[in-house]
Amino acid sequence: MPVAVPTMAGAAKPEQGFLDSSVGKKVLMAVTGVILFGFVTVHMLGNMTAYMGEHAMNSYAELLQTMIHGKGIWIFRAVLLTAVVLHAWTALTLTNLNSAARKVGYRVKQHQAATLASRSMRYSGVILGLFIIFHLLHLTTGTVHPHFVKGEAFQNFVWGFKDVKVAAFYIVAQICLGFHLWHGVWSFTQSLGWAHPRYNTLRRNLAGAFALVIAAVNISYPIAVLTGLIHL
Repeated sequence: MPVAVPTMAGAAKPEQGFLDSSVGKKVLMAVTGVILFGFVTVHMLGNMTAYMGEHAMNSYAELLQTMIHGKGIWIFRAVLLTAVVLHAWTALTLTNLNSAARKVGYRVKQHQAATLASRSMRYSGVILGLFIIFHLLHLTTGTVHPHFVKGEAFQNFVWGFKDVKVAAFYIVAQICLGFHLWHGVWSFTQSLGWAHPRYNTLRRNLAGAFALVIAAVNISYPIAVLTGLIHL
């Protein structure tokens, strides 16, 4: 009597995990995006103490360093670093999935439905990644800051932006951040189910307003230092 031999064709495929699916990756990107959006908002507000003078900014920096007996800042950094890595990973894998699903490129690209922000996400993401590394080495560790003094946040802030090259890179990075936030907030609200003709104008305006405020305030810092509005 012949015995049925299982074949590869009839073998069951391993069950796909949630994060292995494109939906799971999009959810992870949205969650990490919210964490990063919260960080840039708090960071922007914290840096506004520079307009209040040296004592205010140094006091704010000391608060960050001493919260939860000095452990808070490290917890904060660990969460932020994890969010950055996961956000970059999901962006890269989703891009690869989209490329694999469309083997042949479009003969004529249609950009009417896409914004400049969405088309430049991968490029702005790379620039922001490089900026984060530089920013940490510049104003956190002081490795690439020739006038860095540990514990003197305001002095490091002012001397850092007195370098025109550093100020220019910072401004370019903030423009990229603005585009990134614009598309990110737009996409997140779509994931929440707000993609409807009745709400699309509101979604677009909210996304643009958030991005514009954060980018504009951040850009004001190096400009204020270079023009002498913020000084030692």
